[in-house]
Amino acid sequence: MDVIGLLPQLHLLRFAVGQAYLWRDGEDDLTLIDAGPVGSGGAIAEGIASLGLSAHAVRRIVLTHFHEDHAGGAGEWEGVPVLVHRADAPYVRQERPGPPPVLEDWERPLHARVTQGLPPLSAAAVPAAVTEVRDGAVLPFGGGARVVHVPGHTEGSIALHLPGHGVLFTGDTVAASPVDGAVMQGVFHQDRPRALASLRRLAELETEVACFGHGDAVTAGAGAVLRAVAGRAG
Repeated sequence: MDVIGLLPQLHLLRFAVGQAYLWRDGEDDLTLIDAGPVGSGGAIAEGIASLGLSAHAVRRIVLTHFHEDHAGGAGEWEGVPVLVHRADAPYVRQERPGPPPVLEDWERPLHARVTQGLPPLSAAAVPAAVTEVRDGAVLPFGGGARVVHVPGHTEGSIALHLPGHGVLFTGDTVAASPVDGAVMQGVFHQDRPRALASLRRLAELETEVACFGHGDAVTAGAGAVLRAVAGRAG
């Protein structure tokens, strides 16, 4: 796992498949945005230690959606509350299988390659405590992190907006290409038109730094980048 500094209080945690983010409000108040695939807990703890911090300072995990490359590792953090939108919560709890994406023809081989690299879910991946959140909720980190419901990738996909810092976590509604870094609409959606509407909602926010579910973050002028993507999409 790679640990990449974006801001003094923000690091990108990159796995072989997928990524997560670590937000720091002092040494004893850490937040994970997504938790990586099954088996990522140890690597994340080591990454936190490499920053001179303790994994015991992780106070909450916020999941942008239920897919296993984002939520698979959430159950490995004993005693840490896991927050997820109520529409995706049953899948994080593994009460029933999550609905698959509706794939475009060109997405099928890419989706097969990505899912082939993910370890399978198990009962151990179920978090002990799942808290459901709604659109507009303000979470106690980053000076107040507002939950933005962005359905389309999954029904319960959320973004997190930290207006005091100009930071936006988009989940998989937006992505950056691994080939050339170009920012683009995300892939593997359940409902592509709704995902596009969600992208346009995110583009309206005042954003300087945008952190995507896949690909490099935009660390300056992200709002203009998102508006350009929204204008081209669809």
